[in-house]
Amino acid sequence: MTGETHPVQLAAGAVTDAATRPLAHEPVPDDQVVAGTPTTAYAELDVAADGGRELGVWEMTPGAMRDTEADEVFLVIAGRATVEFVDPALPAIELGPGSLMRLEAGMRTVWTVHETLRKLYVAP
Repeated sequence: MTGETHPVQLAAGAVTDAATRPLAHEPVPDDQVVAGTPTTAYAELDVAADGGRELGVWEMTPGAMRDTEADEVFLVIAGRATVEFVDPALPAIELGPGSLMRLEAGMRTVWTVHETLRKLYVAP
């Protein structure tokens, strides 16, 4: 994954377009690829002054990858994907625009992206 490395903060009254913000993609590491040649990218949009809460955009191109999750809540703003839960074993879910989901740190998942997926996330 790639992203901005400096803390950012949205100015009060300012606007940014999370749906069209340019992102720099990198290939998913080979040991995480399940199928295809997916790439991912992210950009921090806002970080709390104390280094706590982070707001950002994450995107993945079509393909499938394994991941170990962090604590976050996200809203899908574009694309479609299936998320399988390896640990804990939970039913797979389908994501599309408007899907709102919470993940807990340590969950092991497999993301299969059918159409480039972009999500807006909040991490504590």
